[in-house]
Amino acid sequence: MKPFLTYTFLVVTFFVFSQDKEHTSYIDVNYFKGNVAEHNNDVLHLINGHPEGVILSWNKKTYGFNAWEQRFNYPDYGISFAYQNLKNDVLGNNASLYAHYNFYFLNRNLMFRIGQGIGYAPNPYDKETNYRNIAFGSHLLSSTMMMLNYKKERIIDKWGVQAGFSLIHYSNANVKAPNASINTLAFNLGVTYNLDAEAPEFITTIADGEKEKFTQPIKYNLVFRGGVNESDVVGSGQFPFYIFSAYADKRINVKSALQFGTDVFFSNFLKEYIYYKSVSFPEEDVSGDEDYKRVGVFVGHELFVNKTTIETQLGYYVYYPFDFEGRMYARIGLKRYINDTWFAAISLKTHGAKAEAVELGIGVRL
Repeated sequence: MKPFLTYTFLVVTFFVFSQDKEHTSYIDVNYFKGNVAEHNNDVLHLINGHPEGVILSWNKKTYGFNAWEQRFNYPDYGISFAYQNLKNDVLGNNASLYAHYNFYFLNRNLMFRIGQGIGYAPNPYDKETNYRNIAFGSHLLSSTMMMLNYKKERIIDKWGVQAGFSLIHYSNANVKAPNASINTLAFNLGVTYNLDAEAPEFITTIADGEKEKFTQPIKYNLVFRGGVNESDVVGSGQFPFYIFSAYADKRINVKSALQFGTDVFFSNFLKEYIYYKSVSFPEEDVSGDEDYKRVGVFVGHELFVNKTTIETQLGYYVYYPFDFEGRMYARIGLKRYINDTWFAAISLKTHGAKAEAVELGIGVRL
């Protein structure tokens, strides 16, 4: 745990002292307390008390020197560290590190923060010493944080306040079973402190309500994704998976593109799961020879923020020889454009609320 905290401190220090004239920065510290959401009856034995913790964030403010900052109402971006007491000895106290954006509404009094990062669970599942922890099958977790806060900066000198509601989600996305996951819904109260005496004026080269002219021909994308995952059968083993995707996208405006394409899935955990079903549950009439491969078609949307974009897709398996979690699937993720052609991606594939895999990918947009 000490190396994790040391790394967090070094990252915060680097960003705090890497200032430029086009940005200012501030920190905020929030205490939160709430409840573990009962999203699954299997986690009832893990809901004992009211989880509490602290979120420490460093934020870089934008003022419109880049066009994307004006389009999204001058958001902040930065990093957050969260420490949470889950009020259960089986779960322990989790720590997590996020990259986040803050988006503003209602004359900048309402702030919505969305962060994605990595969490650390000190007490994951162990069949001998911690068999009750079906929420976390591994030390390292994927974590999502959301905050909706009323916020006022510089009330007294550089100090301000904010308060609202937070959601913290921990899951390893079936990288290793079990993976029931934990969601904390909480009330948070915090203070803000601006690190700069004065702030630049917001730049408004894009007039309010002005529609930017933007045209682009249809683009064609090829993506390779991969990773490791495990079925819900604890101890069945982790296996690599490979996904080949091809799709077309059309930018409908400067912020958005629509997508249509196909995925081909090679999920080796499913091959093992089919064998397990054929041997352990003969009454289910699984022969063991069923094909583990799947083919899907999907429609999607890509939100262009800057070089980072947010991708959401909804798909349907057209080749589906073995029934696993239903024919519909979804994907949500982040893409980072290396240049106008190449991009890297990280995404979560789910069937409804049931995660199947965290996918790491590389792609080309032609």
